[in-house]
Amino acid sequence: MTAHPATATRAVTGGPEEDGPELLEHVMGWILVAVFAMLVTRLGLL
Repeated sequence: MTAHPATATRAVTGGPEEDGPELLEHVMGWILVAVFAMLVTRLGLL
């Protein structure tokens, strides 16, 4: 039997060191907030 090497390749899990489309995430977040606010006011929950 052979032991696994200590330098095995690790899967990328999307940690904080990865850069992504930050602008797109911010825009989609604000759109979600606006849609939720419209839904709340239309249903009379506020």
